[in-house]
Parts: sequence; structure tokens; C-alpha cells
Amino acid sequence: MPIIKKARPVKQPKEKSTRGNAAQFFVAGELCRRGYCATVTLGNNPNTDILCSNLEGTKFVHIQVKTYRPGDIKCTVGRKAEKFYGKNFFWVISGIPESNSDKGFKYYIIPSSEMSKWIKKEHNKWMKTPGKNNREHQDSGIRVVGIPPYKDKFVLWDISKYENNWGLIESKLRD
Repeated sequence: MPIIKKARPVKQPKEKSTRGNAAQFFVAGELCRRGYCATVTLGNNPNTDILCSNLEGTKFVHIQVKTYRPGDIKCTVGRKAEKFYGKNFFWVISGIPESNSDKGFKYYIIPSSEMSKWIKKEHNKWMKTPGKNNREHQDSGIRVVGIPPYKDKFVLWDISKYENNWGLIESKLRD
């Protein structure tokens, strides 16, 4: 009689990655709803989660999506947020609620030029400020964006004006 090995349990994907994947599709869906062609890159591009064009295919924008839960005070964006990727590159900070939540979706559409400028300023301030027990902060790849109305001594930037500001992307796609 053959020996039957017990199947290993399938690991469920981390909730964080499924929320991030969902956010990319929600953002792409919103752009399609607005009359644009938006394609999720499915991880095939390290800096572009969504490539979006006008219907004629003559103008394009690149979008990097980062996700948080509505109610969170910060969203992690990482070191690459310090880099300016060009005038047709946008960050969309996406508040994606839990499936059983009555909270709504929130989107902050931020040009790369603004993201890079402010993330550098905030991180430099954090690095120069002594930490616990007056210790020097150690640099890491972590960078954060404060979610309104949150503020602390390191959050210098209020992103409120970018909430649902899809017009920033749309202006780059108009003929």
C-alpha cells in the first residue's frame, strides 16, 4: 500500500499584500470610470503600479499606489518616495476600508515632485532630531506620509489638498 503524504496547508497571502493589490485595482477602476485606459502592471515594473493613458494612447501617466486603512494616522511609502520620477508620475495614497467597515474609500493623488520634496524634508528632520534616550536615529528604508488630520513634530506636510484630486492626473491626459 503506497504511503500518502499529508498535504501542507496553503499559506494565505498576507492581508497587507491583498489590500495593496485591491488598492491598485480600485485606483485603476476609478481612472477607467473617468474615461481613461488604466492598466495594473501586476508587479512587472518596480516603480509603476498603474500605467494610464487617454483613450487615443497619446498621453501617459505612471502611478505608484500605497495603501492604508482609513483611521490609520500614517502610510508607509519607503525610500523611493524621495525620488522625483518626472512630471507624469503620481503617487496615490489609498485608504481602503476593511470589507466589513462602513468607512469610505479615500484617495490622495500626489505629484512626484511634491512627494519627493516633502518626504525628504520630513525624513531629514526626523534624522536630525534625537530619539528615545537622546539617541541618534538610524536611517532605514522607511518613509511615511501623515494621513489628515494627523500631525506630530515630524509631519510638516498636510496632504489634505490632494484628497480625491483626480484632476491632477486628468490634466496630464487631456489633449
